[in-house]
Amino acid sequence: MRHNISEKTKGVFIIAATPFQDNGDIDFDSIDRLVEFYIEKGVSGITILGMMGEAQKLNPDESTAVMERVLSRVDNRVPVIVGVSNPGMGNLVTLSHNAMNLGAAGVMVAPFAAQKTETALYNYYESVCLALGPDVPLCYQDFPLATGVNISVDCFLRMVRDFEQLVMLKHEDWPGLPKLSQIRKKEQDDGSRRVSILCGNGGLYLPQELARGADGAMTGFAYPEMLVQVCSLFHSGDVDAAEDLFDLYLPVVRHEQQPGYGLAVRKEILRRRGAISTALTRAPGPKLSKEDHVDLDRLLARLESRLN
Repeated sequence: MRHNISEKTKGVFIIAATPFQDNGDIDFDSIDRLVEFYIEKGVSGITILGMMGEAQKLNPDESTAVMERVLSRVDNRVPVIVGVSNPGMGNLVTLSHNAMNLGAAGVMVAPFAAQKTETALYNYYESVCLALGPDVPLCYQDFPLATGVNISVDCFLRMVRDFEQLVMLKHEDWPGLPKLSQIRKKEQDDGSRRVSILCGNGGLYLPQELARGADGAMTGFAYPEMLVQVCSLFHSGDVDAAEDLFDLYLPVVRHEQQPGYGLAVRKEILRRRGAISTALTRAPGPKLSKEDHVDLDRLLARLESRLN
């Protein structure tokens, strides 16, 4: 039975990598294996066709094929959010409705640089909501470093007030802790609807974000079990244990978050962990050198030693 995302959604929605074969074709067998890997590690849900899932490198047919394979393999065991951002409204709506018909739990939409004012931004999301219809739950992706679009707390909360299907914020403004605190304070002060907030940025600031009112994480760190355990410990009240565990993994989290390089690290770790067959990123994309592998060998050996 499908459970759509809502204002009460919490936990870890892992951003799924998109596996490729050595020739650049989609590796569907690895998609199956990756889904099982994520679910085995205890994730609350999966997000596909995100920016770090290389969605921008897939053609429409490939995007549909990846979506169909993931949703079929998941088979409603956990909710799946589908990234549907597209400059063409028709393409966005078609992918969204196909996703929901196949069992997705909601869709995620990022703004485009064309929305240069908050009036334009508001109007765009109003159009998106009208085109999708009220039965499609929506997550707003706030990633100004990638999109070039900033949204104020007041504008976001206006959208929440006016668009009932807007139930989630993917928070990855940077630095963004003040915005997170302001959203939670204004929700409380104004008595407005409290939405789910899941945080990205590779998990770099997860303990602090949880302390500021985040409900969990939506990122693709190659050790999803750490994200799951940190959120679980924090929500159970054991904040120090959550931070202690996070600190063990921090060197790898940091290494994986290097701009223009980190995706190759993430996919190589997933390959080493048996989740995918190759670490290939589609061109233009990063590739690890011999020296990079040596660095990663040492980082992972030190992590393993600390965990033991």
